[in-house]
Amino acid sequence: MPWILQRETQSSRAGVAVVAGVLVIILCAYALLEAAVRAIGQPPWLIDPQTAAHRIVALPEGIPPLLLGVTGGVVFMAGLFFFLSAVLPGRKARHILQDPRAGVLVDDEIIAAALARRARLAANVTPEQVMVVVSRHQAVVNVRPTSGVPVRHDDVLAAVQDELTRMAPSPMPEVRVNLATSGVVGA
Repeated sequence: MPWILQRETQSSRAGVAVVAGVLVIILCAYALLEAAVRAIGQPPWLIDPQTAAHRIVALPEGIPPLLLGVTGGVVFMAGLFFFLSAVLPGRKARHILQDPRAGVLVDDEIIAAALARRARLAANVTPEQVMVVVSRHQAVVNVRPTSGVPVRHDDVLAAVQDELTRMAPSPMPEVRVNLATSGVVGA
């Protein structure tokens, strides 16, 4: 996959990196401020850096267990958020269509609309009776048939799979068709 297509299908981590950078800058600026205040002989603004270092080394002494637990939980959740943001693949709702001449990206909503049209024609229902949800590995087609008009599951499945085969999105989602047990009143 060319790098530009990968870049357009993967979500950016820039926002999370900016948040992490701002937090580190604020922490370092505060430490520098406290060190400068101590160097000129003034009282600390919040806590003396040397006192803070001694308290950290002496943990959990002098801190209520509830406060220590809450602080540990908050630090753990922040660390887990940044870790998972870095490790898990962020993905935009897009698929790549195979074309030898150009890189073609299509939103999942466009694929869902095309599949809904084919399912609607195969089931002979109105657009309001078909709903399609496309994700990275699955396309779920929900059909509510018209009362008294039978809809064959295999026909809808074949039509949707044919449309997907023609599009050839990468990765190819697996199709699942759900026929509602109750129908709607036809017009």
